[in-house]
Amino acid sequence: MIWTLATKSSVSVRARADANRYVVQRQSRNARHAIRVCHPRHTLPCAIQPVRSHALMAVDFSIIVGRRTRTVLTCATANTVEPEKAYTSEFLKVRLGVFLSILLGYSCYYLTRNSLTFTAPAMVATPSLGLDITSIGVITSIFPLCYGCSKFVSGVVGDMLSPAIMLGGGLIATGFVNLIFGFSSTLPLFCLLWAMNGILQGFGAPSCAKILTSWFAAKERGTYWGMWNIAHNLGGFAAPILAGTAARTLGWNWGLWAPGVIAVSVGLVIVATLRDSPESRGFAPVEIESADLSPKVSDDLKPNLVQNLLHNVLSNPFIWGLAFTYFCVYVVRQGITSWSIFYLIKEKGVVDAGSAAVRVSGLELGGLVGSLIAGKLSDWYIAQYPGGAVGKRIQIVICYLCGVAAALLAFKAVPNGYAGAQAAIVFMIGFFLYGPQMLIGLCGAEIVGRRSVGASEGFLGWVAYLGAANAGVPLSLLVQQYGWDAFFAALLAACVVGIMLLLPLTRAKSYLQRK
Repeated sequence: MIWTLATKSSVSVRARADANRYVVQRQSRNARHAIRVCHPRHTLPCAIQPVRSHALMAVDFSIIVGRRTRTVLTCATANTVEPEKAYTSEFLKVRLGVFLSILLGYSCYYLTRNSLTFTAPAMVATPSLGLDITSIGVITSIFPLCYGCSKFVSGVVGDMLSPAIMLGGGLIATGFVNLIFGFSSTLPLFCLLWAMNGILQGFGAPSCAKILTSWFAAKERGTYWGMWNIAHNLGGFAAPILAGTAARTLGWNWGLWAPGVIAVSVGLVIVATLRDSPESRGFAPVEIESADLSPKVSDDLKPNLVQNLLHNVLSNPFIWGLAFTYFCVYVVRQGITSWSIFYLIKEKGVVDAGSAAVRVSGLELGGLVGSLIAGKLSDWYIAQYPGGAVGKRIQIVICYLCGVAAALLAFKAVPNGYAGAQAAIVFMIGFFLYGPQMLIGLCGAEIVGRRSVGASEGFLGWVAYLGAANAGVPLSLLVQQYGWDAFFAALLAACVVGIMLLLPLTRAKSYLQRK
């Protein structure tokens, strides 16, 4: 093996060792290596000594050049190195706290994101505000545009910042926006504040993705990513209970104040306690990339924003395949979310919106179950069969998209009056739909490596919300012009296009496997 690295003084270090002999010598602590330190003008004599050993078969070295000592690199003995032993109980305890922090934190993001939705009826009913349904529509229409752009920008910028600070700081800021919103009384100020909320909401998902990638190895990441994904459902479930009840009983202001207070409180705890990676808490990393750098040197050689985005993300053809598939998945998701109630009323003879809402209420529950099973199933598939880890997860996504198509056909074909069957089919649509939503984001994180996770997630999220936007007016015009048959044809076409885009990726390897 050969490792090459440039130090701060422009000294190039090359270390050569045989991989098999290196492990034995490391264990006996009698490792001897041929080292050459090259300077642009002359060669300096040097010595090498191991600093500390890790359970991950890696050693940090200090290069002694003259009278100066520098810790310059961490050498790993394999392309993807995983622990030889089980995690310690202390590490598992700390990691559980990290996971609960990002789960609760992102759930609170959804709480402040959906607070206006369930406070709006009380606002319209307040004469002093002078608002109507159209005014509420103006306020809420600003949010998706700001959120999609923010998710992209914050993902790219977030690779240069601490994800724990971004997660907690963004949550504090969106909490304060909700609090200020509750003190406001004019439509222009409402629009400005809700646009700010959309921008701040984009800090959440990329930060959580980076933390998950740092604390959980590839062999278990699908399971925990799926468990984290239920934050969407937890936040969506809590918002109507908290915001709606507070607005109805205490006044519309409390529909914003209550989520805001909770968000600020949770955000402060996250900033104070959450850490970015195991290394920041004194543990060894769960995975080591080949030729991984020590903290000091990695900071110096870290790519800038443009390099990270262009060379590590946008130049990867697999990312573009995942992005366009994400677009298709969000067309289907937003299409079902926005129009299924109207479809049941217009085509299936459901008498009112309340009855229709009961039949589609299982969509989120099905999504929760589907996400958990998809993550666990992909981890099991990777462990049981050799091949590219990302490709294995992609194969699961393809199977799920086939299930989405089948469930859509069943939803269209079920006869009028079969309320139980309609509810069960909507549950299955959610089951098959949320699995791909979760796994595509995970594949995007694993295919670019740990240092570019934020940029990858931001780009994928931005394209996904472009798909969600196309499920609004375009689908409504399609239904008006050509009927509901055209609506289902469009959703089925999105499933087919998504599957076709994923077929070339079924053998894709993760970043660690490629390196």
